[in-house]
Amino acid sequence: MPLSCRGRVRVFKHLFLQSFPLLTNVACPCFQVLNKLDEFEDAVRRTLRDVRLDNDVVVSVFETNIRVLGGLLGAHTMADMLRQRGKRMQWYRDELLHMAKELGNRLLPAFNTTSGLPYPRVNLRYGVLNPLSRTGTESDTCTACAGTMILEFAALSRLSGEAVFEENARKALDVLWEKRQRGSDLVGTVINIHNGDWVRRDSGVGAGIDSYYEYLMKAYVLLGDNVYLERFNTHYRAIMKYISQPPLLLNVHMHNPTVSVRSWMDSLLAFFPGLQVLRGDLKPAIETHEMLYQVTKQHKFLPEAFTTEFRVHWGQHPLRPEFAESTYYLYKATGDPYYLRVGQSIVEKLNAHARVPCGFAAVQDVRTGAHEDRMDSFFLAEMFKYLYLLFSEKNQLHFDIDDYIFTTEAHLLPVSLSTSQPPCRGNNTEAPTALEEDLFTYSCPSTQTLFPNNPSFAKTIRDSYKYLTGYVCVCRGIELPLHDHGMEPVEFLRNMGISLTPLSVYRVKLVAEVTQTTEEEEVEPLLVQLISPPFLGRTVLTAGPAKFGMDLTKQEHGTSPYTACGPIENAEDLSGHIALALRGDCMFAAKAHRLQEAGAIGVIFIDHREGSNSAETPLFQMVGDGGSTADITIPLVFLFSQEGALLTSALEDHSNVDVLMLPKERRLGKTTGKRGGLCRAHGLVILLPTGDQGSTNASIILFSHLPVSPSVSSKRALLHALDWTDSKGDLSSVTVNPIDSLTTPFKI
Repeated sequence: MPLSCRGRVRVFKHLFLQSFPLLTNVACPCFQVLNKLDEFEDAVRRTLRDVRLDNDVVVSVFETNIRVLGGLLGAHTMADMLRQRGKRMQWYRDELLHMAKELGNRLLPAFNTTSGLPYPRVNLRYGVLNPLSRTGTESDTCTACAGTMILEFAALSRLSGEAVFEENARKALDVLWEKRQRGSDLVGTVINIHNGDWVRRDSGVGAGIDSYYEYLMKAYVLLGDNVYLERFNTHYRAIMKYISQPPLLLNVHMHNPTVSVRSWMDSLLAFFPGLQVLRGDLKPAIETHEMLYQVTKQHKFLPEAFTTEFRVHWGQHPLRPEFAESTYYLYKATGDPYYLRVGQSIVEKLNAHARVPCGFAAVQDVRTGAHEDRMDSFFLAEMFKYLYLLFSEKNQLHFDIDDYIFTTEAHLLPVSLSTSQPPCRGNNTEAPTALEEDLFTYSCPSTQTLFPNNPSFAKTIRDSYKYLTGYVCVCRGIELPLHDHGMEPVEFLRNMGISLTPLSVYRVKLVAEVTQTTEEEEVEPLLVQLISPPFLGRTVLTAGPAKFGMDLTKQEHGTSPYTACGPIENAEDLSGHIALALRGDCMFAAKAHRLQEAGAIGVIFIDHREGSNSAETPLFQMVGDGGSTADITIPLVFLFSQEGALLTSALEDHSNVDVLMLPKERRLGKTTGKRGGLCRAHGLVILLPTGDQGSTNASIILFSHLPVSPSVSSKRALLHALDWTDSKGDLSSVTVNPIDSLTTPFKI
């Protein structure tokens, strides 16, 4: 254990004389991948010397299969390859295969059920039904537990020549297939091993089901049996129809798949983008992987479970490798160096937040960074292997990685088993109903086929999801009122750059707009500046921009705020003025359309969420409602609640208030250079047209609230206060006009 620096004693304490052989057994194939051949050979010798299987210990059938049996078979495959090359391990006589066969025989009693689904636990010495077994009373097992046996058991049958292992694993898969919900083609999470009834009917791709789908696909790759692929494709269509809501993967009810059964996801679903890569369906793989990456950037690691708002649901992180696995697959499929940077971030976070003197410690809570005294075997078997392979070129390995398939524990089994070894007897299953094929039904991923002449296709997809977690993170504590009849939740999501398409009463599809701000681009703040007395430009409010309407960075451009979601009843009062509109109830664009038609010459939207402010909440760009916004030409800005309160307070005190809506760099009172601008001081507004400071050709126009034009000395004092370099020169070109003739600042 990494914190106490001693071995971990758990269910395998009697299976092995010490904990190290368990780790070496799991790590044997990893040594081979790392080209540590001396260490690999030593690990094999120690496993053969120290491991004993005839022990009175109850173990998980699923875990023992994927970790121990898979490790033995993977190590045997590597040892046999080295022996055949004639340079190493000439002493090896298939001892690991014999040990794997013995272990397989000790797991077989678990399949002695009415249905053929295995018991979840077995005693390695006494089996299941023996009075001394201390097991056999269980009635339920998870779908993944029963459906994740075929790779190891089929490989054992093909290598040993004994069909019984593959036959039992296949029968369990047949039962699960038969028990699928025929209307949706989904399976549940927990099933009764005796009668085949579903105990838990929630369906997803994470914990409890995950590797069942994985092993259907990989059984086809390893064994070449089309039945497995056809079953996988049937399930995959159902997953993409009901569970996949890109980039999210949400559990649904298998009998009523339009209903989501929970609002959180577990970290085990991070394997699914890698499985989608194997199928060739890269776009949703990229989308979900990017969502997961954004979650890791927010929380350092993937929490064991996180909500659809990407908050922590369960804070543990036991160093699971599934995200690294999908990163590896995506890099190999796309060649995009972005995924190398993702892998680098995984390594850096492990070293910074999990590394301890005796290994890597699981994180007890990603929110606190507290450690747990455990380092599971999958960290060695999978995490190290996938990260090493991610940064390795094929020519750096001493074997062809494409000749092998990864088990769910990342052990390597040779795909040649489908041709070099005969299948088990009675390998017949009813042919499924013919289904409509798609591009990926019988294909491997081809970026040239999917995205011809577009090397940046992956980035184009990812960019739509760059800000999934950033906006939600800073808005923690704000809940979407989804129970309301209004449109505020829709508006809230559109503010994040996400458009929504209603699919049914219960289901909404979220699609991020490709026009979202890029990663490098920041939202440029605008200003609302109060210029009429008594403010005189000293009150400046930070505002957010809109993606439609007048571009205030290129052009310069009333009392209780409107909701503006219905007919405007006082259009005459509004005409020629800037309108205030409260956020909420309908879309920004809908409000802007109505107010522009009523004659407003600008709109200041004010956030209706009490207490929001620009100091604590990042600015965002208001987006359209999916329709055309080209006809919206008036300037639009957005104020958070606290800034909006200052403006409405000024209106209450002073009836009419003159304001400027302008970019930050053109704030009134700033000294201007070669570009024109607006300044304000001592009760005067000055328009400084384009031209050098002090240029005799520059015409300076002063707009005054005073009924009488100021004297030359007043002009000179004002220009001096504004740092106008030529304030001592000839001021004959300075023209004074009433403030009412200034069209740029508008009354509210």
